[in-house]
Amino acid sequence: MTQSAAIGIMCKAPMPGVTKTRLAAAIGVEQASALSACFLRDVAAAIEALPSELLVKAYGVYAPAGAEDALRRILPPAFDLLLQSDADFGNVLHGAACRLLAGGHDCVLLVNADSPTLPSRLLAQAIDRLREPGDRVVLGPASDGGYYLIGLKVGHRRLFEDIAWGSDDVARRTRERAAEIGLETILLEEWYDIDDAQTFAWLRDELAGRSRRFQGGGAAMATREYIATMSIAAQ
Repeated sequence: MTQSAAIGIMCKAPMPGVTKTRLAAAIGVEQASALSACFLRDVAAAIEALPSELLVKAYGVYAPAGAEDALRRILPPAFDLLLQSDADFGNVLHGAACRLLAGGHDCVLLVNADSPTLPSRLLAQAIDRLREPGDRVVLGPASDGGYYLIGLKVGHRRLFEDIAWGSDDVARRTRERAAEIGLETILLEEWYDIDDAQTFAWLRDELAGRSRRFQGGGAAMATREYIATMSIAAQ
């Protein structure tokens, strides 16, 4: 049987006042929630743009239970949903990786939902590196010290232990955990996720072609179109 790579978007159903609260402080709760849905659509589009020969199966990895209908309205029909709920985000990531690998996939990528311009080429690079002989972890470092992508072919629990999730040294700590267990780490190009007013400004600069730091990103059509309709106060 031909195996496929699993790509899971770590997502929550957008809810005004609950979703993207730091961004909402700058642009309002309704617009932040709507943008969150656009981000999901654009990350999904980046996955769908991957060449068919890579053999990819996409998932929305979500919590809490009850968000299924909202997510199905946002994600493409070909995406399956995988409920993965835990108070510890490390347990969520590890559990999702293990469940997807147990489903017969030869490797798994877990991807941030808040990087609408994430280039498809980075996803393809991660899959290519994982499919090389030998075990390894692939990390896509984010500008805030976290990571926008982690790729595995074995569900190593240690990679997700003793990590201060949400801090600025998540990627560094993850690399330390990999070194502890003798696991090779492959680093992709740095990218960013949109969490607050500053990173929203980075996004607008990138979409306008003004960014020198982030270039060659995806079209992010859903996000681009919504930003064009936003209120003047948020511009």
